[in-house]
Amino acid sequence: MEIFTKYQDEIFAAFWITIKLTVCSGIGALILGTVLAGFRLAPVPMLNWIGSTYVNILRNTPLTLIILFCSFGLSQTLGITLVDANSLTSIDDSNFRLAVLGLTVYTASFVCETIRSGVNTVPLGQAEAARSLGFTFGQNLRIILLPQAFRAVVIPLGSVLIALTKNTTIASAIGVAEAALLMKKMIENEAALLLIGGIFAAGFVILTLPLGLVFGWLGKRLAVAR
Repeated sequence: MEIFTKYQDEIFAAFWITIKLTVCSGIGALILGTVLAGFRLAPVPMLNWIGSTYVNILRNTPLTLIILFCSFGLSQTLGITLVDANSLTSIDDSNFRLAVLGLTVYTASFVCETIRSGVNTVPLGQAEAARSLGFTFGQNLRIILLPQAFRAVVIPLGSVLIALTKNTTIASAIGVAEAALLMKKMIENEAALLLIGGIFAAGFVILTLPLGLVFGWLGKRLAVAR
């Protein structure tokens, strides 16, 4: 384990970046995905079309292309960096934030479909009863549908978050110093390919396995009795 000791600080720092990417992108994807789910369920045809088009395009576009577009298209071509250009860490900060943006818009399409499937589990009579009481679509969605939908899809949302955690490795394509980029650097400098691969595989298992267990427990605890 000399290699682990040699790179210990860098490994922990790289996985900390991975965690930050996951948390920031997960929060953004949950918010955007919920809005998109509302669009797809809305009785307004234009909103429904916007939500459907977004999901169908983003869900079927490779994540690598989205991340590269955020870097080369937004940053280098359009000059959108999301940071102060005078900052000493502007390049690293820009790469991180653009990676978060790419991961967010990609993952939001899966969150949207997951939430929409949860809404479909709510008995139709509840929505009709809410409309008969004078609830608007927004009130119906916020008070009746979404609370039950989230409880029904806790486990699938956990799977989306786990997939997002693993997808953060794509951020290395634009120079974000997360786990995959460090693994590439270590493989180039060291000969112990299997050991290095095992270290990073174990790191991702440590990150994702507890997520699966927690979301599995929450899914059973919050399940809606039908």
